Amino acid sequence: MKNAFITGAASGIGRATAETLYAQGWSLGLADINEQALKEMTLGWDEQRVCCYALDVTKPEQCAAVIGEFAAQHDKQLRLLFNSAGILQIDRFEDVSSQRHQQIFDINVMGTIHCCQAAFPYLRHTSGAQVINMSSASATYGIPRLASYSASKFAISGLTEALELEWEEYGIRVCDVMPPFVSTPMLNEQASGAPVLDKLGVHLNAEDVARTILQQIEQPKTHRAVSLQFALTYAASQLLPRAVTRAIIRFLNKG
Repeated sequence: MKNAFITGAASGIGRATAETLYAQGWSLGLADINEQALKEMTLGWDEQRVCCYALDVTKPEQCAAVIGEFAAQHDKQLRLLFNSAGILQIDRFEDVSSQRHQQIFDINVMGTIHCCQAAFPYLRHTSGAQVINMSSASATYGIPRLASYSASKFAISGLTEALELEWEEYGIRVCDVMPPFVSTPMLNEQASGAPVLDKLGVHLNAEDVARTILQQIEQPKTHRAVSLQFALTYAASQLLPRAVTRAIIRFLNKG
């Protein structure tokens, strides 16, 4: 069975992944807070293979209801959960409101947790079940001007590692993808103000990440860096002392 539930599916990486999996014959449950955008996106798609849901991932009862409804259409099985919903804020830490910091964690971290909890009963009874979480290159070392976003992705990295071991007994593979900056509406709507972003630039699009999602489905690894450049950087960061990584980020942060 090839069925997948994708959050944040109306735009960016979630949308590109949905389009990629649909083309590969998957049955999809697509969820986003913007249901109208989902409906417009899926015009002309096979209604037998696609279900769209309005979902606020910060609401655990909504996550349980829509994931349960989708799984019920597939003999209560779920092959793949892709947690793509997320937000970011590029600004100085002190200029971001407490409410915005909280919102970043509520969506990026708790939203992922809520969906994992909701999906677990169906994943555990599905052969080859898998969870793919949306992490980030900023989970390697905290990025100035993206403090809360970086912290949320560190949390996702830790959650992925823990569940990858904890759910092994059920045959559920848990992994994540770690892209650097990606050209998506989430990033493009932000006024640049992060020197690291300005210096490194944006060299990936959502379709690049979607192709990496396919790699994770076919050959999962706990953390998968997106792009050769970042893959080499990530590998080096695992070998180099943290002080070296800090020095590099500090240099990149200088305006």
